[in-house]
Amino acid sequence: MKKSLNERLAILSDAAKYDASCASSGTAKRHAGGPNGAGGLGSTEGSGICHAYAPDGRCISLLKILMTNFCIFDCAYCINRSSSNVERARFSVEEVVWLTLEFYRRNYIEGLFLSSGIIRSSDYTMEEMVRIARELRTTHSFRGYIHLKTIPEASPALIEEAGLYADRLSINIELPTDTGIAAYAPEKRPSEIRRSMGNVRLLIEEAGEPTLKTKSRKRFAPAGQSTQMIVGADAADDGTILSTSARLYGSYGLRRVYYSAFSPIPDASRALPLVKPPLMREHRLYQADWLYRFYGFEMRELLERRPDGMLDLSLDPKLAWALAHRERFPVDVNTADKEMLLRVPGFGTKAVKSILSARRLRRLGLDDLARLHVSVKKVKSFIVAEGWTPHRLIDRPDLKSLFEPKPEQLSLL
Repeated sequence: MKKSLNERLAILSDAAKYDASCASSGTAKRHAGGPNGAGGLGSTEGSGICHAYAPDGRCISLLKILMTNFCIFDCAYCINRSSSNVERARFSVEEVVWLTLEFYRRNYIEGLFLSSGIIRSSDYTMEEMVRIARELRTTHSFRGYIHLKTIPEASPALIEEAGLYADRLSINIELPTDTGIAAYAPEKRPSEIRRSMGNVRLLIEEAGEPTLKTKSRKRFAPAGQSTQMIVGADAADDGTILSTSARLYGSYGLRRVYYSAFSPIPDASRALPLVKPPLMREHRLYQADWLYRFYGFEMRELLERRPDGMLDLSLDPKLAWALAHRERFPVDVNTADKEMLLRVPGFGTKAVKSILSARRLRRLGLDDLARLHVSVKKVKSFIVAEGWTPHRLIDRPDLKSLFEPKPEQLSLL
């Protein structure tokens, strides 16, 4: 029996929830009222069903769906694998276009996040997804955000065309090692995934160079590319996951690596774990990733004192590093360089920028840091400031316990 549009929407929006790489930050500002935008529809700006957050804190609402949850692949960790006993559905190209426009007109969304199972072939699936983006951009002048999940086995020409219409492209690597991919997703080829990532990076860099004739830059996936790794489905430790992330950032210029804690699925393969990893593990990986990208840490530094290769779940990675390197502290906020200030637990990038600016005018004390919205309680054990020294607090054997979360009584009900 043919399913109604509402029934298919329920199935395919629910099936898309397992993809964590849904973000809308980093694209160029573009709206219907801007240059050459008269008569267009949509915007990548403003605040407006998937919620992603831009770097400035704006909440962006995206229609997050699969084109279909039919799939010819049989990846063990995927609920939509070919052997899974799930209810199947599929949208046509015209239906996805209509849904996107209607949801936008009702002010429910500001863009589209579109993924899909693989049907018939990689090229056929990718061609259908490109048609959706092309129809939205060219026929309906849609200027909202579009994120397309590309199919790594698809032809380079199709992926290149996708980048002309999408703001962001992403290819999920899924697992951190080739061994893991071979065991859990034997139809996928890691070399093809990396080849596709490399091609996208070259196209993004080429588009960023001004042409000789017009001196203007081309438009190709202005928000870059991203990927997702599943955490806890295989035996890879945090060190392996972070090492893979560092290689992806360095080799392919990714904007983000997303970490998705494995969630047990119906009719799961026996090879998969029965219990999901703690969500705190996913959170710690994001924190470590942030330290690598914005705070000058190397991934190996964050795990060098952890023989099991796992991040400490009780402490954030920056604090754990500071406690393991007490000889580097306390840090004088009035003389230390930017690199060392960024390593002080409790100092964020904005706080460090404010400190460097303010200390040119006067010596800073704890009150000054409080006015800069710094948590004095968090930082005072690690810094020297005007009128304050920690009196060897950094040497206290119980210093770690001061920062660990307090034990909680579990409810019996």
